[in-house]
Amino acid sequence: MDVLDNEIVAYEELLGLSMQKTPVIVAGNLEELTRITDEEQLVVGRLNRLEKERMQVMKDIANVMNKDVNQLKLVNLIQMLESRPQESQRLSQIHDQLKAVTANMQRVNEQNRELLANALEMVEFDMNLLQAVKKAPETANYTRSAYTSGSSMGVGTRGFDAKQ
Repeated sequence: MDVLDNEIVAYEELLGLSMQKTPVIVAGNLEELTRITDEEQLVVGRLNRLEKERMQVMKDIANVMNKDVNQLKLVNLIQMLESRPQESQRLSQIHDQLKAVTANMQRVNEQNRELLANALEMVEFDMNLLQAVKKAPETANYTRSAYTSGSSMGVGTRGFDAKQ
């Protein structure tokens, strides 16, 4: 139960970081996004260690109870502990908390994924637009000697001006 409690704390921390990412993605603040992602990596590393520890505890429980570790789930443990109502109830609460925090993480991560996909589409659109402007057709302006003046439509000597 202690390992699961620590996992809940780590998942809630990860959820908080994911929620911080949403406005950062919208604002396009790459420095802050990098900082948050680095923090997330630290929490994920801690979660990986906790998960290994949890798996070892489950393996130990399975050995003691003579059960297959692959078939032993938290729900099964809750049912096995019905004779001990305090432990069963606490484990049930932990199970519900884990489900809730992971569902919230899934929702926030999906939202962030969509925001990032939209941001990438906008960048791709801008790049295509800039490339199209550079490949604009030449005007039909001729000089006195019947040569084209070679000026292209819509192409200036300056790059993109964000202030316009």
